[in-house]
Amino acid sequence: MTLLLWLSSWNNISVLGIFLTVFTILVDFMKRRKNWSRYPPGPVSLPFVGTMPFVNYNNPHLSFEKFRKKFGNIFSLQNCWTNVVVLNGYKTVKEALVNKSEDFADRPYLPIYEHLGYGHKSEGVIIARYGRAWKELRKFSLTTLRNFGMGKKSLEERVSEEAGFLCSAISSEGDRPFNPRILVNNAICNVICNITYGERFDYGDETFKKLLTLFENSLHEEVGFLPQLLNVVPILLRIPGLPQKIFRCQKEYINFVEKLVYMHKKTWNPAYTRDFTDAFLKEMAKGKEAEENGFNKSNLTLVTSDLLVAGSETTSTTLRWALLFMLLYPEIQSKVHKEIDKVIGRNRPPTMADQVNMPYTNAVIHEVQRCGDIVPMGVPHMTYRDTELQGFFIPKGTTIITNLTSVLKDETVWKKPKEFYPEHFLNENGQFVRPEAFLPFSAGRRACLGEQLAKMELFIFFTTLMQKFTFVIPEGQPRPREDSYFAFTNSPHPYQLRAVPR
Repeated sequence: MTLLLWLSSWNNISVLGIFLTVFTILVDFMKRRKNWSRYPPGPVSLPFVGTMPFVNYNNPHLSFEKFRKKFGNIFSLQNCWTNVVVLNGYKTVKEALVNKSEDFADRPYLPIYEHLGYGHKSEGVIIARYGRAWKELRKFSLTTLRNFGMGKKSLEERVSEEAGFLCSAISSEGDRPFNPRILVNNAICNVICNITYGERFDYGDETFKKLLTLFENSLHEEVGFLPQLLNVVPILLRIPGLPQKIFRCQKEYINFVEKLVYMHKKTWNPAYTRDFTDAFLKEMAKGKEAEENGFNKSNLTLVTSDLLVAGSETTSTTLRWALLFMLLYPEIQSKVHKEIDKVIGRNRPPTMADQVNMPYTNAVIHEVQRCGDIVPMGVPHMTYRDTELQGFFIPKGTTIITNLTSVLKDETVWKKPKEFYPEHFLNENGQFVRPEAFLPFSAGRRACLGEQLAKMELFIFFTTLMQKFTFVIPEGQPRPREDSYFAFTNSPHPYQLRAVPR
């Protein structure tokens, strides 16, 4: 009798389990995308997880290249119940971001940033949803960065001054081999700190070291499968303590920026605008309308944090690639030296006015950006409304990934897409040309906020370093690796060099 009761209860549990399984699969099926006609093709979507198991999130652009070969330049993925479309190749990305810029101008909601203070009225500017507040904040940020002379010194003078500090720090290394990563990061980050907070830090300053360490570690926390999963299944973020544990450095970084802003506000004088933070505080003081446009306390922290991201990480990584390529291609370094000696000489500091007379150096810098492929996927977009692209229907609210690797290394555009070849940016007369497919800063309405600053920094820092030093591989060390590792940005593997004074 006991056995019969046990079998009966076991059967009931089995039936209940089967029912729940079938019910869950049905719910999963109903939550997935409708069978829109002309929706882009893609790999088979599995229950619950969609196509996520088929993507290598440690190197997603490599997975995208495989899908592109099978499905074409526009293909779809399914992150659990989130619809994703990946755009590949110059023509496709240009049509979306430039020709149909507003259709693709939105950003997807990213729940993993909630614990950092991101919300309905505080979204920063980089990942803010497309709308009035974003337009006002971006316009304000671009205008302030463009016009802000910061007292007696222009922005170009500040960059040139910091390039001098970097050269002094490198000179102090003497004949010893060293990894340039920390020094380069210090210099580039100091420029944006100067703009944002009106002051620069000594490279040995402990506060500065902490800021850079937290910032760098926070980027690593966004890479991999788990952050992607948490964004599409945000209920998991409700597990007590989980966000704080997984994204510990991100939270510490935001807290650190909040402290910098707080200390800055204590010395704020409304009659004198020292820097970007002061300009933001001045907008906040205008009252309710300004607050509705995003000028509030929370956004002050997030926008200045965005500026540090937009104005430091990609530029410092690009400069480290530039030094690496000079090590690997000494004949190209020699040509840069000759052009600098001819146009500038070895004593006068370079200026942006020199750029037009230095086509080869300019071509080398652009080729570093192209070949280094610093931000291979850009920042995710989202369709602002239903749209069509090359015959495919893409509904409103679809997450869009622009595969910038496929643009910067498009075989239909570049003669030697997988090689470091500065002649990509020179015509038959040796004059500088910029192909339309050069999109390292993305394009359209959501192009990189720090693009103009980055261009200035790259030219002045690179030219100043090449003016003062010859960079060589230390004796007895192997040739550095030319491939990259991915942590939101494509960075060179650690390497050492010697800086020989010229």
